Amino acid sequence: MLTTAHHADVVIVGAGVAGLSAAHQLTSAGVTVRVLEAAPRVGGRMATEEVDGFRLDRIGQVLSTAYPELLRTPGLEGISLRTFSPGVLVHSEGRHYRAGEAGSARGALSAARALAGAPRPPFGGALDQARLGAALGRLAATPVRRLLARPERPAGEALSGRGLPSRTVDGFLRPLLSALLSDPGLTTSSRCADLALRGFARGRLCVPEGGASALPELLAATLPPGTVRTGVRVTGASTTSVTTEEHGAFGCRALLLATGARAAAGLLPGLRVPAFHQVTVLHHTAPVSPLADPALLLDADRGGPVSHTAVLSEVDPTRAPRGRSLISSTVLGPPPPDPDRAVRAHLAKLYGVSTDAWELLAVHHDREAVPAMPAPHDLRRPVRLLSGLYVCGDHRGTSTVQGALHSGRRAAHEVLLDFGIHPAHATAHLREAA
Repeated sequence: MLTTAHHADVVIVGAGVAGLSAAHQLTSAGVTVRVLEAAPRVGGRMATEEVDGFRLDRIGQVLSTAYPELLRTPGLEGISLRTFSPGVLVHSEGRHYRAGEAGSARGALSAARALAGAPRPPFGGALDQARLGAALGRLAATPVRRLLARPERPAGEALSGRGLPSRTVDGFLRPLLSALLSDPGLTTSSRCADLALRGFARGRLCVPEGGASALPELLAATLPPGTVRTGVRVTGASTTSVTTEEHGAFGCRALLLATGARAAAGLLPGLRVPAFHQVTVLHHTAPVSPLADPALLLDADRGGPVSHTAVLSEVDPTRAPRGRSLISSTVLGPPPPDPDRAVRAHLAKLYGVSTDAWELLAVHHDREAVPAMPAPHDLRRPVRLLSGLYVCGDHRGTSTVQGALHSGRRAAHEVLLDFGIHPAHATAHLREAA
C-alpha cells in the first residue's frame, strides 16, 4: 500500500525550469506536488559546472530582461540578472561596431548622426542605422498576437521582406538571429524569429548571476521543503502512479512530464520528438581581458566557427576568480576538428589579440541542445494530453527559457482546471506571453 509520504496530487517528472515553474503554480493553488529528477541536481540543460573557481555554463543560453515569465513566475522574485551592454558588438574587417541599442526611431537617428564620421559599419551608414532602429522600435511596440498572425515562412527568407537593405540584413540581423535562435541556417519559423527580435528590442540581453543553474536552483529552493527529489529515476508512469528504481511507487491524481522531448517520448511512446540544433560552448581564460566591455560579440564576416562570444567575467564578475577573465564562445552545429585550435584562431581575429596564452577550461557539446522550430511551427502545442496526463517543456512552445517557463504555467493551468480549481492567473496572460 502506498504511504502518504509517497503520494501527491501531482507528480512532475523532470526538474528543469518548465517542471519547476509548474510546481510553483500548483503549490500556490494549494495542490500537493512531488518533483522527481533523475540527475543529482535540478535544472536540466541549464547546468553550470565549477572548474578552478570558474562557473561554466554547459549551453551558454542568453536571456532577455523582456522575458515576461522572468517577472511572473513565483519563486523568481530574487533572481539577479547581469546585463550585457545595450545592443551587440558586430565584428567586421578588424573593427567593432555597436548596433541595435536604440529603442526608438528618434534614438536611432541620434545614434546614427553621432556615427556619421566613423568608418562605415558592415550593416550600413547613418541612414541605414536609423532605419534599423526604427524597425526595431516598431517591432518592440507590436503586440504578440499581431506577430503570431503574420504569414509564416523560414526566418532566413522572411528577412528580405523587412524593408531593410541587404547589407543590414546580412551584417546584423542574420548573425543576431542565428545567435538568439541557435540556428545558423535560419530555418526557424519567422514567427519565432519575430518573437526573439521583439524580446531583443524591448529589453537587454542578460545572464543569471552566478551561472545558468542559478535560475532553476532558486526555483527549487523556494518550493515547499521536500517537494523536489533528485537522483530518482522513473521507470514507468501513468495518470495514477509513477514507478521509480530507488523509491518504489508514487501515487498521484495527475502526472506531468516535464523532461526533454526524447525522455518524455521514452515514458510516453507516441509523443513526437523534434529535430534539434547542436551547440558547442568553449570556455577560455586569458591573462588579460581581451575586451573591457560587457558586450555580446557577433561576427558579420563569418570568418570562423564562432557564432558569438563574450568576456563573461565582464558581464558577471562572479563567474571567474578575482583578477581572472572568462571568455565563453558558442559554435552552432557540429564542432570543428580540433575545436580549441579552430576557435582560438577565430577569437584572435574577433578580439584583435593573440590567444596563444589562453587556457582552455572546458568544451561542452550537446547534440540536442535546442529543439528546432521550423516553419510551420505550433507555438501552442497541447500540454494537456488527457485528463490526468500533461506534458510541458521548451519543445511545447518556443525553444527558450521563456518558452519553457511559459509551458510550465500553461500545463499547471490545465491541471487546475481539471481539478476544478480556477487558476489565479488570467487566461489572457497565457495567450499573450510567448
